[in-house]
Amino acid sequence: MSRRPLILSAILTLLVGFVVQRAAFDYFAEEEWSKAQGQLSLYRSTVVAELEQHSHLTHILARDTFVTEAVAGGGTGPLNARLEDFAQQSGLEAIYLMDANGVTIAASNHASETSFVGHNYGFRPYFKDALQGKHGRFYAIGMTTGLPGLFLADGVVVEGHEVAGVIAIKKGFSVLEDSWRRAGQQVILTNSDGVVLLASDPAWRYRALTPLTEAQKQEIGAVRQFSGQPLDPLQWRVKTGNRAVIGGDERMHLVADDLPDGWQLHYFADDDRAVARSWLATAAVVFLAGALMIVFQVQRARRVGRALKRAEKEEAQLRSSNQKLAVEVAERKAAEERLQKTQKELEQASRLAALGQLSASVTHELGQPIAAMRNHLAAAEINPQNTARLGGEISGLVGRMEGITRQLKFFATSSEEAFEVFDLRAAMQAGLTLLAPNIEKGAVEVEVRQPDEPAWVRGNRLRLEQVITNVLRNACDAMEEEDAVSRLSVTVGQEGAVAFFEVADTGHGLGAASLPDLQEPFVTTRASGRGMGLGLAISASIIKDHDGTMQAEDRPEGGAVFRVELPAVQDNNEQMI
Repeated sequence: MSRRPLILSAILTLLVGFVVQRAAFDYFAEEEWSKAQGQLSLYRSTVVAELEQHSHLTHILARDTFVTEAVAGGGTGPLNARLEDFAQQSGLEAIYLMDANGVTIAASNHASETSFVGHNYGFRPYFKDALQGKHGRFYAIGMTTGLPGLFLADGVVVEGHEVAGVIAIKKGFSVLEDSWRRAGQQVILTNSDGVVLLASDPAWRYRALTPLTEAQKQEIGAVRQFSGQPLDPLQWRVKTGNRAVIGGDERMHLVADDLPDGWQLHYFADDDRAVARSWLATAAVVFLAGALMIVFQVQRARRVGRALKRAEKEEAQLRSSNQKLAVEVAERKAAEERLQKTQKELEQASRLAALGQLSASVTHELGQPIAAMRNHLAAAEINPQNTARLGGEISGLVGRMEGITRQLKFFATSSEEAFEVFDLRAAMQAGLTLLAPNIEKGAVEVEVRQPDEPAWVRGNRLRLEQVITNVLRNACDAMEEEDAVSRLSVTVGQEGAVAFFEVADTGHGLGAASLPDLQEPFVTTRASGRGMGLGLAISASIIKDHDGTMQAEDRPEGGAVFRVELPAVQDNNEQMI
């Protein structure tokens, strides 16, 4: 019976070791996967850099005078030397020029035994693409040298419109392959057909990831892309969990498939380090568990005693913590009471501020019809013959004043009451009528542009007429002290689901103020004593309640333009006012 705890402890230790080994392997494997992703990203960047490094060179060479003269029938001696120097300086395998039939007439390797001069490469896809004015790109084994490389080509245009030849370069990737091999990595680069172009292991080169179809083989053979290569399938197998077996070893398999021309970069990373580290961690845990088991058996009694002492100490600490907690609760209650008191004071201050702003709004808005009545009375004194209609006009203005006081509640709330569908053109005409004395007094030339069809909007007509009146009056005020001709341009219209009106003046403009500044209460560009700066603040609130927007900017020719946009009514079944 005395051995039973030891056996149970040993079984528990082994179980813990198994769990630790799996968890450690997953953790370290994730680290290796992250490192492999970083390595793949580095390899991908290197491949892309190699592909794009000289992609522009053929475009430049196609416009070189030596090249164009040679295509036009000039001598190729100077061009051969020039291409040879370019190839040496840029590290390219070859640069060569072909005529319209694909026959090479000049090449950087003109003096070598494997010179391209005289050979016809018209069957190559890169030549055909370049002859059609496209940028040719094609990876293949060279027919003359037997060495693989990337061929880039562009057409040479003669007399500004005719492609009379093709300039091409051949770029090798042996240095890139050697770097993979020296690093001990397993990397392959495939084309869109799945044929391995480059590989850290030369035995994998020109193998297909999947068996090629007969159509693919015929197409590859027609352009002699991989002459003399059987293109047998690569001996590898893809497994679940981003893993694959290649070269007889199971590896992590990562793919970068966003390369140009449909190429793919496959990276096979070794995870042996993760396995070793997981077993090392497991051994350490098992060793520690065994040591702890022995210590536990030896010092069991001591632990019980220390546990009792800790319990007594924790109980004392708990009592102390409870006392501190009680003090904190009392302080929190006091703080909450002070907060509630402060909130009430803030609410009272907010109500007083709102009352002050509302009083200023009433004073400002009633000023417009009062000024209009004063103007009508002055006009009646000057021309007594018009007194017959004076009563009707003043009655209308009194109704306007009543409407202003009645609609002030909408400035404080966003209520949907008293909304109707009306023509924005009629509202603009009402605003112009109300401001007629101001327009006449300032000798303002008014130009109104509006469509023949109504611009229907839905809202509180009185409040929107208030916005129009504020904008028109601001425009008239802005032109009072200007020497130029006072001209007011008014535009009403509809663009899709938006109805709008614009008011442009020839006044002093916005100056240093912005529209958000002018929409703040008591901010104005008018001289001291000429306005309280509430018109745009009230207008902005009204437009916001109608889901509209306001814009303003200075005009290049002088003055400012204000634009107000509102949702247009699309449903013709609604009642139109």
